[in-house]
Amino acid sequence: MAYAIGVVVLVVGILVSIALHEVGHMVPAKKFGVRVSQYMVGFGPTLWSRTKGETEYGVKAIPLGGYVRLIGMYPTPEAVGNPPVRGFFSRIAADAREASAEEIRPGEDHRAFYRLSTPKKLVVMLGGPVMNLVIAVVLLAVVLVGIGVQGASTTLASVSQCVLPAGSTATECSADDPAAPGAEAGLQPGDTVVSYDGVAVESWDQLSGMIRGTGAEAVPVVVERDGERVELTVTPVVAERPVTDDDGRAVLDDAGEPVTREVGFLGVSPGTELQRQPASEVVELTGDAVWQTMKAVVTLPANLVGIAESAFGDGERSAEGVLGPVGVARLAGEVASSDVEGVGVAERVSGMLSLLASLNIALFVFNLIPLVPLDGGHVAAALWEGLKRQVARLRKLPRPRPADAARLQPVALAVFVVLGGMGLLLAYADVVAPITFG
Repeated sequence: MAYAIGVVVLVVGILVSIALHEVGHMVPAKKFGVRVSQYMVGFGPTLWSRTKGETEYGVKAIPLGGYVRLIGMYPTPEAVGNPPVRGFFSRIAADAREASAEEIRPGEDHRAFYRLSTPKKLVVMLGGPVMNLVIAVVLLAVVLVGIGVQGASTTLASVSQCVLPAGSTATECSADDPAAPGAEAGLQPGDTVVSYDGVAVESWDQLSGMIRGTGAEAVPVVVERDGERVELTVTPVVAERPVTDDDGRAVLDDAGEPVTREVGFLGVSPGTELQRQPASEVVELTGDAVWQTMKAVVTLPANLVGIAESAFGDGERSAEGVLGPVGVARLAGEVASSDVEGVGVAERVSGMLSLLASLNIALFVFNLIPLVPLDGGHVAAALWEGLKRQVARLRKLPRPRPADAARLQPVALAVFVVLGGMGLLLAYADVVAPITFG
């Protein structure tokens, strides 16, 4: 049941994200006077719709996107000088112009999208992707600032009974192993360290650093146990322990062996807890996620080759690869139904929100690709038109005709076919060569 709930939550979250994306286009378009004839979530047959004012709002059967219909998206044939129709691609462009012109009611040419200035066109077309970015920032803020992320706490999860040599794989103490100083001092699992050597303890990193730097000196420790404070005295031993980097990974030498050094050692390990992060972490994480997504988009063609090899051949699918709709749904189901010890409702909610934030960042980046029918293609067309107008103004030439964006329709059809094929490939690969989440 939890698995199914996770999938349903994902679908609803994506639909809401799509709906808000289209709101990002619709609101500024209406503000600038463009008539919006339709606002639809989904494609295909209409399941429900209602007309309010001059706009029909509705939901369609296939939840794979959405759209707002802005009248006059393409300049009319007259506006671009009635270009001659020669060949197949020219006919596609001409049909797009005529279909767009038919949507413009008599006396409403001034309300057509193509009549907007370049800055207003940019605001309208960037409104959708920016809305996805805003959604991602809000979701990540809820995750990081509201819920928190798992981190080491000052409550002890375990207390070793002996000191094992660095690199030992033993799981039990032998008679030859020296007793661990933490256990000898009376520390117990579940104790929360309040102070160490007279210094108030705020984090595990702080405590770990103080233990390592103590050496073999006896120091007072105050712990909270069953609601009461207990004063103890611990004397760390000096032991060889691996050196770790900022991410907690062992530092290796030139031979690939772990680097060790002598540090103070108690033989205690921290538990984990949800720790709320500062708002600055939201900005940093969002920026990193956008950058990583951009790199994934750039390397997507190469990744698709590997995915095809894993789907139709003996190639192994990379765990770092791109997921299709089936894979994302599986991930959502597994996040919602995780039965890993210590993973509660808060962690599951955090995982779902993080997944939705990642999808919104993907929508933001992907829609900025400068190819129609993506928003980035319309942005590129608007910038080209603005550049021509500025050059004409500087050279004191007559104002040029609107950019004939309809000529990009063959490109739009090609991109649509490619995206459709990519979606089918990913969906098939998610079924026959799924990525294992672990």
